[in-house]
Amino acid sequence: MARHGNAEQPQRSCLGCRTSKDKQDLIRFVLSPELEILPDLDSKLPGRGAYTCQNRTCLIKAVAQKQFKRAFKQDVHTMPSEALAEHVRRMLYERIIGLIGLANKAGSVTGGGSMVTDALRSRIKPGLVLVATDVSEAIGAKIVTLADVNHVPQRTILVKEDYGAILGKAPRSAIAVKSGGFVAQLLKAIDRYRNFLGEV
Repeated sequence: MARHGNAEQPQRSCLGCRTSKDKQDLIRFVLSPELEILPDLDSKLPGRGAYTCQNRTCLIKAVAQKQFKRAFKQDVHTMPSEALAEHVRRMLYERIIGLIGLANKAGSVTGGGSMVTDALRSRIKPGLVLVATDVSEAIGAKIVTLADVNHVPQRTILVKEDYGAILGKAPRSAIAVKSGGFVAQLLKAIDRYRNFLGEV
């Protein structure tokens, strides 16, 4: 069912809370040929879809109440609720890692607290700043404040070792991503991940 107006978006109901939302704001699941429930984060897999909100609580509730069986109108094979939630969390996490890796290969990433600070003070600002969750409070606050002052979107996500591993270097307290297509993709992936964890 779609809403009327100039920007119609297909609507679907969450199997967990039954709230209707735009399809793009939900997580889609499909059935494999073996009747296994599979997450379809890109909404590209063929077949009928079933949906939950972008949070683990709704997914766990949907599994516990056997809502996937009702949605697909047949017996299905589903992981235990916690295992399926962890599987989805990992997929969302790996999406972020993959996008940062692609941005780095494209030469769009600057890594390290001092380099990110310099980028925020330069004439051409980065499009996005990502701060490690385990950065020192002083360094993290400094980078976040600089980003806010310069109207650069910022998120606190991943840990220093993650950034270092992606860049093939020592741990990094923060990274900056150049303006461009990767920024919108990363913001969407990060916010989706944080929503799933209940952080937003």
